[in-house]
Formats: sequence, C-alpha cells, structure tokens
Amino acid sequence: MGKINRCRVGSIILFLGVLALFAGCASTPKVERKAVDTTIDISGRWNDADSRMVSEEMIRDCLDRPWLERFMEKHGGNPPTVIVGRVRNRSHEHINVQTFVKDLERALINSGRVQFVASRGERAGVREERLDMAKQASEETMKAPGEEIGADFMLIGSINTIRDEAGGKAVMFYQTNLELINMANNLKVWVGEKKIKKLIKRPKAKW
Repeated sequence: MGKINRCRVGSIILFLGVLALFAGCASTPKVERKAVDTTIDISGRWNDADSRMVSEEMIRDCLDRPWLERFMEKHGGNPPTVIVGRVRNRSHEHINVQTFVKDLERALINSGRVQFVASRGERAGVREERLDMAKQASEETMKAPGEEIGADFMLIGSINTIRDEAGGKAVMFYQTNLELINMANNLKVWVGEKKIKKLIKRPKAKW
C-alpha cells in the first residue's frame, strides 16, 4: 500500500512539474517587430499613429493657406520663422504632448517652406554653450551673443476628447485645434482643426 501511495505522490509531482513548465512557457511574451509607421490600435486611445497623422495633415493645411504667400510677398520672398509654443492636453487621457510637439516641429522643418527656431528650453542650453564658447573658443570660431533670429509666428493648440459608452461599446472622439499667431500683433493668421473618431468594442468592458 505504501508503494502505491509513493507512486501516486510521484505522479502528482510529475504532473505539477509539467503544469508549471507549460505555465512558464505560456507566460513568455511573444514579440514581433513592426515598422514604426505601422498603425496598431490596441486600447483605442491616442497613440503614435494619431500623433503622426494629425501633425502631418494639420501642418500641410497650415502651409497651404494664404498667410504664407502674403508674408513672403511682403518680405522679398524670405520664408517666415516659426516656433511651436504650448500644446495643452485637455483630454481625459494621459497624452505625451511632447511627442506630438516634436511631430509638429518635424513636419514644419521638413516642409522646407519655413524657418524654425529652437524652443525656450533649447535656447537656454544654446545660450549657456555660447557663454562658454566666448571664454574657450577662438575669435574666428566663437559665436557672438545678440545674433539670434526671433520668431515671426508661434503655433499653439490643444487636444480635447469626448467619450461615449454603453455596454461593451465605446466611442472615442478626439479634436485637435491649432492656431498660428503673429508675434508682432497677436493676430491669428491660421486656425486648424482635426477630428478623429474611434469605435471600440469590448466584452464586459469597464471604463
């Protein structure tokens, strides 16, 4: 009888070991590398694809409007200098606004139709380096203070959301508003708007 019990105990231990092995394998994540411009929606929330699409479309619309041609005609064909100001996250989600701002900056610079100046935080670092350069660099290579180019226009904006839900369905509505402000007189020369709506279906979803 003791021998039978020992066999049963051994079988149970073996079974538990095999079960643990399968559990360990099942918990190992499966990773697939994707192209960075691939659109992957998992949660339905704002993601990198939304940031990229909104920034590119809105900057394209901004630069195709009359304000740019008027400015260049008035200034002998020279392009305007633009800076991106504050973009507020007024949504109910945590959105990395800095990533969106960088997408806007990239779209503006890569357009080749405007000049772009560094942000306030970036300028502070450059000015610190310029002060050090005045002490350490040769006169032929040092950059003197007071030669910075001021921005002609500042781009500001906000991201807003509306959420509607019932049962296992939810509708996520995103609205991004951007405004281009003339730094000399505070006139708005362009106002842009981009909307995104997503339908999310989840069984027994809890929001």
